[in-house]
Amino acid sequence: MTSNVKTGVTHADPPHPGSLYRVAIVGAGTLKGKDVAEVLSDRNFPSLDVKLLDDDESLGQLEPVGDEISFIQSVRGEQFEHVDFTFFASDQECTRKNWKAAQKAGSAIVDLSFALEDEPGAGVRSPWIERQLGQGLAPELQPGPSVVAHPGAIVLGLLLLRAQKAGTLRQAAAAVFEPASEHGQKGMDELHEQTVNLLSFQPLPKKVFDTQVAFNLVNRLGEQSAPSLAGVEQRMLKHYRRIAGKDAIVPSLLVVQAPVFHGHTFAVHLDMTEAVDIEAMGQALAGEHVRITHVADDAPSNVNAAGQPDLLVSLVPDANHSTGVWLWVAADNLRLAASTAVECAETMAASRPRGKIQ
Repeated sequence: MTSNVKTGVTHADPPHPGSLYRVAIVGAGTLKGKDVAEVLSDRNFPSLDVKLLDDDESLGQLEPVGDEISFIQSVRGEQFEHVDFTFFASDQECTRKNWKAAQKAGSAIVDLSFALEDEPGAGVRSPWIERQLGQGLAPELQPGPSVVAHPGAIVLGLLLLRAQKAGTLRQAAAAVFEPASEHGQKGMDELHEQTVNLLSFQPLPKKVFDTQVAFNLVNRLGEQSAPSLAGVEQRMLKHYRRIAGKDAIVPSLLVVQAPVFHGHTFAVHLDMTEAVDIEAMGQALAGEHVRITHVADDAPSNVNAAGQPDLLVSLVPDANHSTGVWLWVAADNLRLAASTAVECAETMAASRPRGKIQ
């Protein structure tokens, strides 16, 4: 008789053991880590075993992986032995501390923390954009770390590349509304506590944002907040340039902290060289991963985007300029990051030998 609670999820009778991989998620108790585990299951990633690893705060915590329940274990070097893919979904310090041990053990690395974005051999990636550009991935026997591109860079890259199918894009500008979940569970908790304390006339906690974000919109956080909104903006543009290609138009960008828990929203203005045909623009943007909405009940919003694998987009003509169009966009930031991470692993799997499980 077997228990449904295991230290590593192992399917009893794998039909083809040689085609399955061992996986580790570092930061399994984080918001991103939980979404990675869910997407691995949703996409039927060929995993024989999934190890959940995290720091002391989450040790012993039970988390679902597919149809099973697994314990979160501590991050130790020996945990990476015989692991094929390691997803780093914790903070940057944890990634920098442990990624070389995973790589030395022979694991492919997928980084959701951005810690490895400037490491030699690392690539900032978005399989969505790679497919849009028609890029083929050359198999590598020992691929460098795959760094998941910032969700904002992925959204802007996909939309601006597709917009050019409807005409010549002269310039673009975007206001990106950042959710508290980009700061992890601590950011979510502080927004909640600020909201409660404001309504009860109590002092506001500011350890994460170092300013009031509840019932407030700001384009600058307090000096003690990390990362700053300016830093987020710089990373988004850096990742955009890396994934969209040297010929892509780089948008003007403003990142705003929004008083919402979850989901990015974007106000994107496109300026074309000729009058915009809204129907043609909608057709150019629509397709894989993009859903154009037309009715109020289905309009892009943080709520409607939650849990959705696609970007929700509505188009509004610019009343003052016939060559302009506004895009209102919503995307589940955590799901987008997790889906990108798993797709990176899927493309890397082509270069890993089958039957590596020991």
